[in-house]
Amino acid sequence: MIVPEIDRAVAHGQLAEVADCTVVIPTYNERENIGALLPRVLELTRARVLVVDDSSPDGTGALVADLARDEPRVSLLSRPGKQGLGRAYVAGFKRALAEGAEFICEMDADFSHDPSYLPALLSAAATRYDLVLGSRYVRGGGTVNWGLARQLISRGGNLYARAILGLPVMDATGGFRCYRRRVLAAIDLDAIHSNGYSFQIELVYRAMRAGFSVGEVPIIFPDRRVGQSKMSRRIVLEALLTVWRLRFGRL
Repeated sequence: MIVPEIDRAVAHGQLAEVADCTVVIPTYNERENIGALLPRVLELTRARVLVVDDSSPDGTGALVADLARDEPRVSLLSRPGKQGLGRAYVAGFKRALAEGAEFICEMDADFSHDPSYLPALLSAAATRYDLVLGSRYVRGGGTVNWGLARQLISRGGNLYARAILGLPVMDATGGFRCYRRRVLAAIDLDAIHSNGYSFQIELVYRAMRAGFSVGEVPIIFPDRRVGQSKMSRRIVLEALLTVWRLRFGRL
């Protein structure tokens, strides 16, 4: 069952006391953000936080390691070199599953995903859906400080994915979401080939094909506060091709 929005009580996080959760945050050169982000996540939830760092040259991993020594709810998964967003999430999901997490959230490290929405995502996953998407494109959602080109790429990419794959969700490309354990356990994570932002489309598609329920929680998505976006032409092209490969069963 696909329901595009959740009710007001759940959206305001009134049922957010979910203890057995891991929030997976991939990082590459996010030292300026991660030190402020982690305390906010810990303050707003009872979740554990797993940072997956691709040997950031700016010392992001070292900073997280320092924080983890004093905070048992924070852990670091270091990887040898930049291997891509999709691979980082797969590694983080596997670790979270191995550690027994019942709910697994994913989010960016740059504050474009506001941690204050985590309670709503967790509440919706705990009470109603198998996969909850933080959505910019349902009623109450939106973007802030985005240029016209970025808006066209984002909205166009979602229209493209919905048209070709028949996805009845408004924001399949966003990376702020919460999975029930059973979703990620049922999906063959080793078979996921997408490594850029098309990873998000592929996970939604595979979850729906497996019969899991998907809902969307409205979020406001501002541009990152500091640092540089990881978006590139290669990532956009990968997403365009991945949608067709999924459509014809090539993935």
